[in-house]
Amino acid sequence: MNLILRYMKPHVRRITGGLMLKLFGTLSELLIPYILEYMIDQIVPLGDVTRVLFWGMLMILGALITRTFNVKANRLAVAVAADSICKLRHDMFQKTINLSGSQFDKFGLPTLTSRMTSDSYNVQDFMVSLQSMGIRSPITLIGGIIITMIMDPVLSGILCVLVPILGVVIYLVTRHGIPLYDKVQTSLDRVIRVMRENITGIRVVKALSKEQYEKKRFQEANSHLTNDDIRASITMATPSPLMQLTLNIGLTLVVIVGARRVNNGVIQPGVILAFLTYFNMILQSVMGLNRIFMMASKAVASADRIDLILQVPDDQPVLPVDGHEIETDAHIVFDHVFFSYHKTGEQCLSDIDLSLKQGESLGIIGATGSGKTSIVNLLMRFYDCDRGGIYIHGKDVRTYSKDELREMFGVVFQNDTIFNDTLFENISFGRHLTDFQVRRAAQAANISDFIDGLDEAYQYKADIKGANLSGGQKQRTLIARAIADHPQILILDDSSSALDYKTDAALRKAIQSDYSSSTMIMIAQRVSSIMALDHILVLENGKMIGYGTHKELLKSCPVYLDIYQSQMGEIA
Repeated sequence: MNLILRYMKPHVRRITGGLMLKLFGTLSELLIPYILEYMIDQIVPLGDVTRVLFWGMLMILGALITRTFNVKANRLAVAVAADSICKLRHDMFQKTINLSGSQFDKFGLPTLTSRMTSDSYNVQDFMVSLQSMGIRSPITLIGGIIITMIMDPVLSGILCVLVPILGVVIYLVTRHGIPLYDKVQTSLDRVIRVMRENITGIRVVKALSKEQYEKKRFQEANSHLTNDDIRASITMATPSPLMQLTLNIGLTLVVIVGARRVNNGVIQPGVILAFLTYFNMILQSVMGLNRIFMMASKAVASADRIDLILQVPDDQPVLPVDGHEIETDAHIVFDHVFFSYHKTGEQCLSDIDLSLKQGESLGIIGATGSGKTSIVNLLMRFYDCDRGGIYIHGKDVRTYSKDELREMFGVVFQNDTIFNDTLFENISFGRHLTDFQVRRAAQAANISDFIDGLDEAYQYKADIKGANLSGGQKQRTLIARAIADHPQILILDDSSSALDYKTDAALRKAIQSDYSSSTMIMIAQRVSSIMALDHILVLENGKMIGYGTHKELLKSCPVYLDIYQSQMGEIA
């Protein structure tokens, strides 16, 4: 609830205005049955048509005021809730994209997605209800009881007995509802995860004829969510029929007791009619409060899940430069680096020790899982190493702000993303690059001829994930994006796997010619992609088993020699 109030606080003036409108609208509504009772018992017996019309017009005016004020208050409530959730989603998105690699791994994409969407919707829905029904229902309830006590304390006593009973029921049910709705949202995370896996891997599912298997997996997750939702809904729906029954019993008692009091001459007939109206209003207010509490159960559970993300501490603070720098003329230095993803003691990288000067190139090769991408993750500080140090320009990467550090890089990751935008914007990527920079990068990446051949040229719009581009076209577009801003450090992580040897060679030659001042790190599966680079690192199980030039490794590293011979079909 603290999170909800925190995001509503900046809108306190509009909220206050809406509540005042709601207050006056509700008070006007409460006066209508009272005026009706006065007309029936005091004005109608006089037979004065003018006075009857006058009081009738007052009732119509009260109804118009009620409607007008309630409509305006509801519109303000919707606007406040929308603006509050807009800010909350913005903050959550900003927090999400700034999570460290380990934090992102901990939460996972499905739960982050559901918290951004369904959880935030639950909070927004509650904000609207809190402002609209949150003032109207209590005022109607309390005001109705006060007016009925003034009109007839005996009949009002029936209400005073029933309302506390209903309040206790609502409180007890709500206490059980919050953990149940938290469980529903957790089950929703699982459904989203299964859906995402299947949508992302739809081609694999179809290629292996695993549709039935995946349907079963989804059905299990969906059934689990359905059962949890039913359990929560049944629990939260329990008060409604009970309240309806209790209030109907109270309504019956009002009619019976009221009729006797009319026969005894204690009260007038109009009082019973007014009481029935007030009783119905009080019934609606209690049902409204019940609905608010139901929505509060969802919203509080959702708000807690969102706040858990927002309150995650920064586990990668920027360190002071003093004490975290070394004397070196190298551009990049890995100083005896050790790293494990889950800090379990099982090292993904062990004693990585190397250096690169400005403009030099490094190729990294090794079996799957040998730690190639982990080196890039550490260099860009998606994760922090366990021991050792990583330095750029002699400064520990941990002393750079994230923006300052990552602006140095141009990078193409494995399975990188083409966005649903023009090819120009996919290459420029919001960096406000000139037309010359974009075209030069496309030419170096050997994609310019393809783009120029399109009817829309650089304004050609790529589908989501580049579905209307071939694998090679996507990779070359991604490479153009990486080099377009002339980065200090260029990282190509298995970025030429979809290219033929001739295109791959031409691309590497163009990059080395036009972007020779960039220090380049290339991760590759093919020896041909890295054999001409200045340095080559061979990894096996996270350890350096070879480091040097192509010729040096052919002599000193049996694993590299074996890779070379198996791929090139030559005997060195």
